[in-house]
Formats: sequence, C-alpha cells, structure tokens
Amino acid sequence: MSEQGWREFLSAEGINDWVVLHGGATAVFRVGSLGKAARLAEAIARIPGLEDACVLMTIGDGFINVRLTRDLWQLESRHIELARAISGVAREYEALADRSAVQEVQVAIAAKRDEIDVDFWRAVLGYLPMADDNAVDPLGHGSTVWMQEIDASKLLRHAMHIDVSVAHDQALVRLQAALAAGGRIVDDSHAPEYWTLADRAGNRVCIVSWPDGSTRQQPEGVD
Repeated sequence: MSEQGWREFLSAEGINDWVVLHGGATAVFRVGSLGKAARLAEAIARIPGLEDACVLMTIGDGFINVRLTRDLWQLESRHIELARAISGVAREYEALADRSAVQEVQVAIAAKRDEIDVDFWRAVLGYLPMADDNAVDPLGHGSTVWMQEIDASKLLRHAMHIDVSVAHDQALVRLQAALAAGGRIVDDSHAPEYWTLADRAGNRVCIVSWPDGSTRQQPEGVD
C-alpha cells in the first residue's frame, strides 16, 4: 500500500467536488428527484473506464452518492480522470455537489495483538475483507469495521469507538454541532487531523478530517 495515490488525488486540479475519506474518494450530488438521480447514475455508468473500476453508487430521493473505491489505499492516478468525468456529467444534469453531505462512519474495535479477531467480525456481520485489518459491507450500506491494535501494556477501557470521516472543510462544523449537542472534547492533541469526543456517558467518537485535509488548507483550531 502507498500514499502516492490518494496524495496525487488530493493535489489534482478539477476535483473540488470530491472528498477523500477513509474509504476513498467520494462525492454527493444533489438532484431534484429519485428519477433524476437514477438517470444521472445511468449516465455516469456509461463513462469509459468506469466498468473496470470498483465504483459504488447509491441513489436516493434527490441525491446520488458516488465512491470511486472501497478503500483509501486503492486510489490511483486513473481515478483523477474518472472523478473529473463524473463531475462533468453531473454538471450536464444540473446536479450540485454537496461536500457537507459526504461522510463515512467506521467502527474501530480495539484489541491487543493476540486478541485481534477480524475473522469473527466478518463472519458475524456477513462482511468481506478489503484489507487485512478491516471488514466491509458488500452492499456498501453499513459502516466499515476495522481493527485497532493497542499496546500490550495498555489498559483496555474503551474496546470500541466510532470514527466519522468528513471533508476537511466540514470537520469544525461537525465538531461544533457535537459540542452544542452536549458532547465534550477528550483529546484535541491531533487536531485538525482528528478530535476525540465523548458523550455524557463517556462513549467516544472521533471526528476525522484526515486524509482529506492532508495537502489542502486545514481548518483552523477550535476557539
């Protein structure tokens, strides 16, 4: 695996509609109805080269979500041209990109090296492997599960937490909304790559702008 693919994608011109999440490059386009979303999906499917890519499209009442890969590390140079082509077709159909709607929710399961049990989670969820340390919904609907190895000497208190991967320009918006709803910051030492928050009961969640903010202007710190 290499960072070259996703770093090239982030630095490319003409891909402002797209957000690089943990699961790869993703865009949401708003249209007027389910029928228009279906027609846009059909037009996108006719783009040359798309049939050889692992593109996942989800349509709903007034939107289409397009993911170029199922994993961050699968991004390649060819995906840049595909992203530009998809955005071009979306403009022809008068669809508007909505970066604020782009997100991916992951479940991180912490375990020590000898207790990592990704096969169990794949089996119980009916998920498939995308990388050695994760499990993905084959239909693309459910959250990705990934195994987080912790130091053997570390006391395991929170065996699970949620990662919310969002656009770099939406991280502070999401953070401020969570704080206004009663959340609290547990750790901001890695900001603006990610913030760790907790609810009143202590359940933890990370708001993550990495990797989308890696080569772009980062959001400013929290006041």
